[in-house]
Amino acid sequence: MARAKRTSRTLDKAEVRLASVKSINPTLEVREGLSVKDYTDRIESLRESIEEYNTALSNIDILLTHIVESEKDLADYSDQFLRGIAYKFGHNSDEYYKAGGVRKSDRKRPVRQSAVLPAS
Repeated sequence: MARAKRTSRTLDKAEVRLASVKSINPTLEVREGLSVKDYTDRIESLRESIEEYNTALSNIDILLTHIVESEKDLADYSDQFLRGIAYKFGHNSDEYYKAGGVRKSDRKRPVRQSAVLPAS
């Protein structure tokens, strides 16, 4: 049920490129605003954003698991509650019908169709 975590090919390519640029000069500045330091800062910013996003997805997964478990618990409790009403008032009672049950007398019985044998 876990959600797929986010990865970034752009981030991977940028990290490889940064390593290559650092091999040229670790403090290279091509022009103002285009420096190894700024490039590193942008890479770190994206990495942190992806990490926060993936953490949020994990938290959502935990909440979803809790909701699914709560739904199952509530469905079980509702079923037990309806059975308790049937036990107390009966399956054909107005109370059972009001609680959402289908009276036994109102249930449709399947009609069996007889098989037609081929004439010889």
